[in-house]
Amino acid sequence: MKSPMEIALFEARKAAAVGEVPIGAVIRDDVTDAILVSAHNKVEQLSDPTAHAEILAIREATSVLGTKVLSNCTIFVTLEPCAMCAQAISLAKLKRLIFGAYDPKGGGVEHGGRIFDRATCNYRPEVIGGWHETEASELLSSFFQQLREP
Repeated sequence: MKSPMEIALFEARKAAAVGEVPIGAVIRDDVTDAILVSAHNKVEQLSDPTAHAEILAIREATSVLGTKVLSNCTIFVTLEPCAMCAQAISLAKLKRLIFGAYDPKGGGVEHGGRIFDRATCNYRPEVIGGWHETEASELLSSFFQQLREP
């Protein structure tokens, strides 16, 4: 059986295969250990700048559970979430965020906006970064390298 991060990495590869930035997300119910949803970026496919893997996964998980609060869930993401996604994670009250690669340029958790450290942030999940970091980083580097090649 694949771990949630392995599924998130699989989702990221699916995104890359269709020209999306390779980011995948999985939400697990921590009570049952069941994978509720998995998603990947669909920004290009949907022509929607908010169609990040995390946002799509949160939307689907709240629909599956019939609630706006995911307090018994963990989100696994292949890249440190941006500020928009970090705020959505906070608003959904996800119990835990586990991410792969750090994002010094666009991250909103450990870098940039540091959303969870702001006084205006009402909820901060437990954060674990660097989970499967090498594989997640290599997937992103490879994708962007291929874009730069003629």
